[in-house]
Amino acid sequence: MIKKKIKKFDTQKRHRKIRVNLSGTSERPRLAVFRSNKHIYAQLIDDTQGKTLASAGSVEGSLKEQLSHGGNIKASKEIGKLIAERAKEKGIKKVVFDRGGNLYHGRVAELADAARENGLEF
Repeated sequence: MIKKKIKKFDTQKRHRKIRVNLSGTSERPRLAVFRSNKHIYAQLIDDTQGKTLASAGSVEGSLKEQLSHGGNIKASKEIGKLIAERAKEKGIKKVVFDRGGNLYHGRVAELADAARENGLEF
C-alpha cells in the first residue's frame, strides 16, 4: 500500500516538472495522456484558453464493446487512433505530447505511435 502511494506521488512529481516547460496553444494543443490500471485517456488541451478541444478514453461506449480490457496496449492503440481522428475533424495536425509523468514506454508509447500513424505530428 505504501509503495503504491509513493509511486503515484513520484509520477505526479514528474508531471509537475514536465508541465513547467510544456504548454498547448490553439494552433498546437497539448496531447495529455492519463493512465490508470483499468483505463487510458487522452485529451487535446488549449492551455491559453483553458479548454479541452477533444478527448478520448477507453471508457467510451463504442470502444468498451470492442475492448475486453481498457488498460492494455490494444486499448492504447485504439485511443491513439481515435484522438487523431477527432483532431483531424477539428483541423489540428500538430500537437505537443504530454506523457503525464509516466515513462514513455508500453501503453503511453503505443498511444503516441498510433496517433502519429494516423496523422498527428509531434
